[in-house]
Amino acid sequence: MTETEGPAHKKDMTRRRMVFAGGAAIVAAGIGAGVVADEETTGTTSAKKSGGGQGEECYRLTSETTEGPYYIDADKFRKDITEDKEGIPLTLRLKVIDSDTCKPVKHAAVDIWHCDALGVYSGYEAMSSGGPGGPGGGGTPPSGTPTDAPSGTPTGAPPSGGPGGGGGGHSEPTDDERYLRGTQLTDKHGYVEFKTIFPGWYQGRCVHIHAKVHVGGKMTDAGYEGGHTCHTGQFFFAESAVLDSAEVEPYSTSTTTRTTLTEDTIYDQSGVTGGLMKLSYRKRHMARGVVGSITMGVDPDETHDGTDL
Repeated sequence: MTETEGPAHKKDMTRRRMVFAGGAAIVAAGIGAGVVADEETTGTTSAKKSGGGQGEECYRLTSETTEGPYYIDADKFRKDITEDKEGIPLTLRLKVIDSDTCKPVKHAAVDIWHCDALGVYSGYEAMSSGGPGGPGGGGTPPSGTPTDAPSGTPTGAPPSGGPGGGGGGHSEPTDDERYLRGTQLTDKHGYVEFKTIFPGWYQGRCVHIHAKVHVGGKMTDAGYEGGHTCHTGQFFFAESAVLDSAEVEPYSTSTTTRTTLTEDTIYDQSGVTGGLMKLSYRKRHMARGVVGSITMGVDPDETHDGTDL
């Protein structure tokens, strides 16, 4: 991995097991059905099955990533994180379970953040001018037949020192914007649901969403405080879905060079093991919305703040 961010509160950790399963259990639990009728479902759920509890399929996996330079401590407790940003509506359904017992982890704080439809991160708009290593930049939007195989000349690995590419350590915010960021506590079944938009892309990275899972703390007026971070990861999107999104405004107006899923140096190419989400949407009507789901298995006793990879 090339990302090596290091806030002052960095803690030691040991690698732990991750669990990523399909979204069927979410529907069964009553959170809501996915898109039906003329729907396309992308993403995989292949992994080694290992025991289970309460009917949950339990997978022992090991995908962890760095937190990236654009993390801001969980201080926005909310379900809808769009703040009127334009883009394809995305309902993000997440479940957190204990990787040993497969039981839900309740009252865990799930923290997510991602760029907007044109690759800009809130809190860091000044870094989104289009220079190498940052969101924005020249190039052409994705085109051609949907495939996970890269086409044409690869864009290459993320720049080693640029914030957009993942290197250079954690960056301090440059503004007070906080769109497309939010935190929620899991319910007694381990679920959270966010309303957001489908992320865009920026130079050096494939389309992704960052996530952290915090346990042992509590929500206060100032945000989530105390406890520790037991998981830091990223969610990824099938190449076919990204190409479909590129047909919709404002994504279609992007001229930023795009890194495909197979070119990305953070995604480990292991499918659901590495954070590839299950996506449901109507192929010819993606602009109406997408449902993304994944189950994260964590070891609540371990610490992984994503600053040491």
